Amino acid sequence: MQTSYRSSARILLPVRPWFIACSLAAALLLNLLPTAPWPGLPDWLALVLVFWSVREPRRVGMGLAFLCGIAMDVADAGLLGQHALAYVLAVYGGGSLSRRILWFPLAQQALHVLPLLLLVPLVQVAVRTVAGGEFPGIGYLLGPLLATLLWPVLTFVLLLPQHQSVDHDANRPL
Repeated sequence: MQTSYRSSARILLPVRPWFIACSLAAALLLNLLPTAPWPGLPDWLALVLVFWSVREPRRVGMGLAFLCGIAMDVADAGLLGQHALAYVLAVYGGGSLSRRILWFPLAQQALHVLPLLLLVPLVQVAVRTVAGGEFPGIGYLLGPLLATLLWPVLTFVLLLPQHQSVDHDANRPL
């Protein structure tokens, strides 16, 4: 797939499964940093899951999102299933809208991804509230806004290995 139909006519190499796994592991590690609960920081794992569900909906689906969500629930020692439910819903939305989202330039892609990223903390707050927790405040919703601003940067970084050519032939235009 192309990065955008307007910005590049270059054909990308297929993504390697180990690269998807490494990017998800890196996002999980970023979520496990002690700065993760600060308001305004994005949920890195949700952002990378949504990215790969939009780019590769056949490789990153709801099962992988559920496993990543359970891993986050265990790591946070919170209510079991809150991250899993939120990630599954976001990945389902990303996979079902993937063809539509990829037609737009990166800035408009970010606007299409914003509701998916807002869905994650809203579902988590709803599950916690139903279980008797308290509302964490409106600052809790700043993370998806920052994640939306990071969408073009994340797209560039995660698609960079796919831009390498298979053959380094000087006479080939692609």
